[in-house]
Amino acid sequence: MSKADTQYLDIIAHILDHGFYANNRTGIPTYKLPHQIMQFDLEEEFPILTTKFVAFKTAVKEILWIWQLQSNDVRELQKMNCHVWDEWMRPDGTIGKAYGYQIRKFKQVDKLLDQLINDPQNRRMIVSLWNIEDLPDMALQPCAFQTLWDVTDGRLNCMLIQRSGDMGLGVPFNMTQYAVLIHLIAQTVGLRPGLFTHVINNAHIYENHIPAMKTQLARRSQALAAPKLLINPAVHDFYQFKPEDIQLDEYKHLGKLSMEVAV
Repeated sequence: MSKADTQYLDIIAHILDHGFYANNRTGIPTYKLPHQIMQFDLEEEFPILTTKFVAFKTAVKEILWIWQLQSNDVRELQKMNCHVWDEWMRPDGTIGKAYGYQIRKFKQVDKLLDQLINDPQNRRMIVSLWNIEDLPDMALQPCAFQTLWDVTDGRLNCMLIQRSGDMGLGVPFNMTQYAVLIHLIAQTVGLRPGLFTHVINNAHIYENHIPAMKTQLARRSQALAAPKLLINPAVHDFYQFKPEDIQLDEYKHLGKLSMEVAV
C-alpha cells in the first residue's frame, strides 16, 4: 500500500468522523479540520493515490504552466488539452494576477534556482504566490500558495503550505504535482529529492463529495504499491522540461471517482 494512500485516507476518515460542518463562499457546505499534514520521503516513494485514479499528466501540465511557463493565461493550458482552470477564466483569457503571474513578476524561480546552487544553506528560500497588493485582481486567490525550500546532506526538501484544501479533487493533484516539481528542481540543481511536507490549513470535504470519499475509504484494503517516477535524465535546465519528459512507471489504481468541482 502506498504511503500516499495511507496518509491521505487517514485524513479523510478523520474529517468524516470529526469534521466541523460549515458553509463557505461556494455555497456547498463542507466538513473541515484545520492543520492537516502529510510528509513523504521522495527517495523512498512517489506520492500518488492508488485507491482512485489521479490524472497525473494533467497535474504535471498544470504545475509546469504555473512554475515553468509562469503564466496566468488559461489558453496556454488549453493548448495542452488541460482544462482545470476553464471555470475561472476571465473574458481576457486569464485568471488575473494569480499563480504564475506572481512567479514571473518577481522572477521567483530564477532566484530560487540561484540560491539552491550558490547559497544552499540560505534559510530564506521561499516562493510565495500570496501578494496582498494583487489579491483583489485574482480570479481565484491561490490555495497552494507558498513553498519553503531546504538543502540538507545533498537532499532537496520542500514544505508546501496550502491555505485551503479540497480533499476530494484538489489535494490529490497538489500532492502529486508538487512532488514532481521537487524532483525537477532537484535534477536541475544537482541534488537528490528529499522530504516533501504538505501542510493544509483548512482541509475540507464538500458535502456532495462524501459518497465518493466513502467509496474510496472502502477501497483501503485493496490499495496498491506506489509507481515510480521517471524523468528524462538528459534534461538539466528547468525551463526545458516537457510533459513527455515526466512519466510514471507501473501506475496501477482502482479506477476513477467522479466529483463536481466547487467554483
